[in-house]
Amino acid sequence: MTINEIQDEVIEEFSAFDDWMDKYQMLIDLGNEQEPLDEKYKTEQNLIDGCQSRVWVQCDKAEDGTLSFLADSDALIVKGIIALLIKVINHQPAKDILDADLYFIEEIGLKEHLSPTRSNGLLAMVKRIKAYALAYSIEH
Repeated sequence: MTINEIQDEVIEEFSAFDDWMDKYQMLIDLGNEQEPLDEKYKTEQNLIDGCQSRVWVQCDKAEDGTLSFLADSDALIVKGIIALLIKVINHQPAKDILDADLYFIEEIGLKEHLSPTRSNGLLAMVKRIKAYALAYSIEH
């Protein structure tokens, strides 16, 4: 599936709920479904600056050229947010991640329902993911 197809799926999933408390619960559930990040990846290098909570993102390039992301956070909602981001961009080519317009963030109303510090954290997460994609695209 392409990034846009996955984004459309996410938008559809979130549109099933009118109440933001239900959407927050969905985020928390997404975070809880995610495998905990191995302690060896919880390093300063993987820690995202600009997040109120602690968020780690690990990226590796698979043999097929796609990027594989793992992440974790010490905050439930934030763990759900990073899980959602990874759901959209995981196992995609670096170029596609770089070129992606992550419109689902606006479409599901995520940005407007986050506190300013969480919103900044979300931007920092997206920035880090794009930075990994850029670094791996330069490797070729």
